[in-house]
Amino acid sequence: MTDFDYDFFVIGGGSGGVRASRIAAGLGARVGLAEERYLGGTCVNVGCVPKKLFSYASQYGQDFEDARGYGWEFHQAPTFNWATLRENKDREISRLNGIYLSMLQKAGVDVFQERATLLDRHTIALGDRRFTAKEILIATGGWPFVPDFPGNQHVISSNEVFSLEKLPTSIVIVGGGYIAVEFAGIFAGLGVKTTLVSRGDRVLRGFDRELTDAFTVELQKYAALHLNTSVEKIERRGPDELLVHFNNETTIQTEAVMFATGRKANTHDLGLKECDVALSESGAVIVNNHFTSSITNIHAVGDVIDRVPLTPVALAEGQILAQRLFGTSHKAMHYENIPTAVFSHPNLASVGLDEKGARRKFSNIAVFRSRFTPLRHTLSGNDEKYFLKLLVDKDSDKVVGAHMLGADAGEIIQGLAVAMIAGATKADFDATIGIHPTVAEEFVTMRTAS
Repeated sequence: MTDFDYDFFVIGGGSGGVRASRIAAGLGARVGLAEERYLGGTCVNVGCVPKKLFSYASQYGQDFEDARGYGWEFHQAPTFNWATLRENKDREISRLNGIYLSMLQKAGVDVFQERATLLDRHTIALGDRRFTAKEILIATGGWPFVPDFPGNQHVISSNEVFSLEKLPTSIVIVGGGYIAVEFAGIFAGLGVKTTLVSRGDRVLRGFDRELTDAFTVELQKYAALHLNTSVEKIERRGPDELLVHFNNETTIQTEAVMFATGRKANTHDLGLKECDVALSESGAVIVNNHFTSSITNIHAVGDVIDRVPLTPVALAEGQILAQRLFGTSHKAMHYENIPTAVFSHPNLASVGLDEKGARRKFSNIAVFRSRFTPLRHTLSGNDEKYFLKLLVDKDSDKVVGAHMLGADAGEIIQGLAVAMIAGATKADFDATIGIHPTVAEEFVTMRTAS
């Protein structure tokens, strides 16, 4: 590999690219990494981290109200300052960017904070400079997609939402996925009149239907929901006034419109087509089970391959690839039982199969459910309901799906994911002593199946 400037060159400094770079460098490879925007990728800069910080911020308003039932009195209503949240978030993201740069440099990775493109299967261009590499990794992630329609220049995406100069008084959010419902909760919690519009007949398609039905009941307590609806055009009527026209001939006047209608692989103008790297119709890099593209020394991981768009998945993919290329590991990536959470209001989280998938895979399924008011809300007066669900293959007694709607659902489901990976049975759940009084104990006390 001494005929090349680098053994491994990574284009993209997000989760997958950074992890692959550090692992490869630790295994003795000469590694270069180029990132044109911000180290840490979508998750750190315009995704998971700032989104959850905003989610925390939006929950305090309801917490203040809930506190009254516990004897807390307020002589004046608390107020919210958008600029303070935005600036504090920016400071934290800047700190994380610095940590990523430091980690890479300490690992011995050469970091180039500029755009990189491919000239051929071994040559990378950075401005006027040229570098060669034996192995190349594409880890450029995804980018928000806004469809083409009259007035689409007036909308924002999940990229711009974190840096708005001021908090709008009203917003229409278009989409039915996790980004859309998370921001519906965020804006509503911050006092914004919120409308969620989805062209589908339900939100959060892909999650267990019963779980999303329970969530939809809670969603409509704080946001207007319009299903089977799509945007036809948007008109600017004033500095803070947009008129949104829908396919059903209705309109909504609002201050802001946010589109959360999906993301596409960020492969435009990287030189991939010129290098004969096969791409899907959506632009994603097509890879085999070893994350190698149609060109044997060009690889890809993370959102750019459009498999499971989750940060921990990209991390795992990057690590597996680097260990295979520069170590002795031949570990394969398994996509079963990947836990995931939606930081909506309330949170929901899942691991394993939904009920439809479980019944398709197994012939004898037992379903355990629990729907209740949590202890916290017995005094708060809040009418929020929690929902928990376990799916069990009766023939093996193994738990094959766990689903939860309620505060900190992700924290609880993470523990259940460990149990399911270890092959836990319903008998194991039943033999586990619950921690009382907690929400989590419901998972080990459900006894009646349907």
